[in-house]
Amino acid sequence: MDNNHKKRSNPDNSRKTQRTFAFQVLYALNFVPGTDSLEKTYARFQNESSPALWGEGSFSWSLVHGVWKNFDDLNSIIASYSQNWKIQRIAKIEITILRLAVYEMRYCPDIPLKVAINEGIELAKIFGDDSSRNFVNGILDAVAKDIKNGKFGISKGF
Repeated sequence: MDNNHKKRSNPDNSRKTQRTFAFQVLYALNFVPGTDSLEKTYARFQNESSPALWGEGSFSWSLVHGVWKNFDDLNSIIASYSQNWKIQRIAKIEITILRLAVYEMRYCPDIPLKVAINEGIELAKIFGDDSSRNFVNGILDAVAKDIKNGKFGISKGF
């Protein structure tokens, strides 16, 4: 096999695919009441998707669980950057994207800030409306600059 025909890895294992899956689970959680909603919602998505996306220890599960566990902290961070917008007024798609991207910036040291921002913008392009991308980008850029400067007790680069 020459270099032009390298074997591709399973696309279900890519972080982009797993991040999209995590977004879909987290978005659905906006509409599911109850304390056991995380496990039930995740299980429902497990039944509808490839096992590579949701296996124990998968990237998607770590994102979903991490966002859920740090929900209040993420909302607080987002609220402090969303001038004139209360969390309750931000559309479900945008708030879900913001929670996911801010989680990656704040709690995933192996994910560069630029990657978290770019992936958030890509999700906004796919799932949001025409204004979603700019709104998401503005907030994520501001959060990233503060993280780069050591706010939140961490510092990481773009």
